[in-house]
Amino acid sequence: MEGLLQALKAYQEFNPSGWVGIYRLLPMWAGIVACVLGLTLLLVGGGPRMFRVLAGPIGAVLGLLWTGAVTAKLGMPELDPRLPSIVAAVLLVLGFLFPPAITFIGLGIPLGLVAGQIAGPQDFLLGFAPGFIIGGLVGALLHRVFSALVASAVGGWVLVIGALAALHQFGGLVAAVASRPWGVIVAAGLFAVAGAVYQLAMRPSPEEADKQRAEKERQKLRQAEQQALEKRWGVK
Repeated sequence: MEGLLQALKAYQEFNPSGWVGIYRLLPMWAGIVACVLGLTLLLVGGGPRMFRVLAGPIGAVLGLLWTGAVTAKLGMPELDPRLPSIVAAVLLVLGFLFPPAITFIGLGIPLGLVAGQIAGPQDFLLGFAPGFIIGGLVGALLHRVFSALVASAVGGWVLVIGALAALHQFGGLVAAVASRPWGVIVAAGLFAVAGAVYQLAMRPSPEEADKQRAEKERQKLRQAEQQALEKRWGVK
C-alpha cells in the first residue's frame, strides 16, 4: 500500500513514465479486474448510479493529490500532514452522496491552479478563486457531459494499465510498450474518446431514461387492463 501511494504521487506532476509505471505494482489478477472495470466505465460509467460509485474514489484521489499542491500555492505548507487524508475522506463521502460536487471540484481546482499560476505567486489567490468558482460551476452545470468524459478517461486509463498488469507473463512485450509512455497515453485517449462518444451519443440522458421507464410502466398497465377486460368478457 505504501508503494502504491508513493506511485500515485507521480500523478501530481508531469511524469508520463511514472503514470504508466504504476502497472508494475499490480498483480495479474488485479490487472484483469482493472480491465473489466475499465470496460464498464467506458460503456456505462457516466450514468447516475455508476458515476455515484466512481465519484467517491475520484474525490478521495483528488484530496490526496491536490490538497498539498493547493495549500502550498496558498502559502500554507506547514499544515497537519494528515490533512490530505482527512480531505480525501471528506471528498470520498461527498462523492457518494452528491456526485456533482466532485465534478465541481475536479474541474474547479485545475482551472483555479492555472488561473493562479497566470496571476503570479503574489496574486495567486486572486487568480485561483475566480478560476476555481467558474470552472466548478461549468463542471456542475454540465455534470452529465463531464461525468461521461471523466468516466471514459478513467476507464480508458484503467483499461490500458490493467492490460499491462494482466500481461506480466509477456515481460518483454509489456516492458517495450511501457517504455513508450506516450503510446500508452494515446491508446488510453482513443479508448476514452470512443467511450465518451458512445455514452453521450448512444445512451439516453437520465431524463430520457426516466421517460422510457415511465412509458414502459404505462404500457404494462395498459396490457394488464386489456388482459383483465378480455378475461372478464371471456368468462361471460
